[in-house]
Amino acid sequence: MITKETRQLRIGVLGCGPIAQFAHFDACRKGRNTELYAICDAAPDLLERMADMHRPAKTYARFDDMLNDPNVEAVIVATSDQFHVQLCTQALDAGKHVFVEKPLGVSVEECEALRAHFHAIRSREHRVFQVGNNRRFDPGVQFAHKFVQEEIGGLIALKSWYCDSTQRYTMTDNLQPVPIASANAVRPGGNPKADKRKYFMLTHGSHLVDLARFLAGEIESVTAKLVEKYDSNCWFVSADFKGGHVGHFDLTVPLRGDFQEGFQIYGEFGSVYGKIPLPWYHKSGDVECFSVKDRQFRRVLGEDAYTYKLQLEAFAASVLHDKPQTGATVDDGAAALRTMVAIARAVESRSAVRLDEATGTV
Repeated sequence: MITKETRQLRIGVLGCGPIAQFAHFDACRKGRNTELYAICDAAPDLLERMADMHRPAKTYARFDDMLNDPNVEAVIVATSDQFHVQLCTQALDAGKHVFVEKPLGVSVEECEALRAHFHAIRSREHRVFQVGNNRRFDPGVQFAHKFVQEEIGGLIALKSWYCDSTQRYTMTDNLQPVPIASANAVRPGGNPKADKRKYFMLTHGSHLVDLARFLAGEIESVTAKLVEKYDSNCWFVSADFKGGHVGHFDLTVPLRGDFQEGFQIYGEFGSVYGKIPLPWYHKSGDVECFSVKDRQFRRVLGEDAYTYKLQLEAFAASVLHDKPQTGATVDDGAAALRTMVAIARAVESRSAVRLDEATGTV
């Protein structure tokens, strides 16, 4: 039985598309400190269907109207990537706390502008901004992060991989509710999914890059190679971290085989080995940490691994009780996008690219 706290963050969800249907509506309803107070979408048929299903207190066809509702304390921006920055800016200017789906945006410049805008507001008043990198809330990943921070000592290297699967959509079709679409939905111009390099990097690379930064720290520069063959895109990326350690990232979409996501970390006083299941199973990552202190491997069970719910609960705790943020901040979102752009430039130039010199889009 779900136990709700007395004080719940009243959230308005912008966008009734797939990610809201698959994750955010349900996560808001199940979160111990969150309330699905309002939903907003320009497609009247989709808005009506979602309202019938999830029973928010309010529905809105216009974002401005939802932002003008004083009872809406926070907004989830669950729209196409190309709209994120503009809509987040609107929500911030309306005095709302903001949770936005990853990636933060699609260009370095717009992400940096949003980042600066948020910090200008944050210097005057309490405001929370979180990016939806849900892997940070996998109990296995959090176990690894704590071990790295407290026991592993200096880092030597990180290897991480994200390999989407040719079989993955069969699995997710069985796990997720049947999506409801609308011909009236607002979409960006053209077809963003047609550019596979850009779409795969923004959609899947966001997880790979943010997880690497969460576990191993700030990245300074990257070199990268891309192979495009047999209808797959495969990036092999070498990274130099600011701490003096190195990294290797493998992003392959799709892989002929099962979905694979994981990492290995080598350190001064131990090592970490982790495998993350397809997140829609809501099962904790299989993570082992070895410490030279007691010469033992340690594991965590992580019975609650509904990462989409856990990330919203952490967001709400930061808003309601000024708890330190554990999710990806606007700074993390901007840095992740800058890393992905640097990878794209490194593929084009066939040379190392410093993150502080990366500009433009993926």
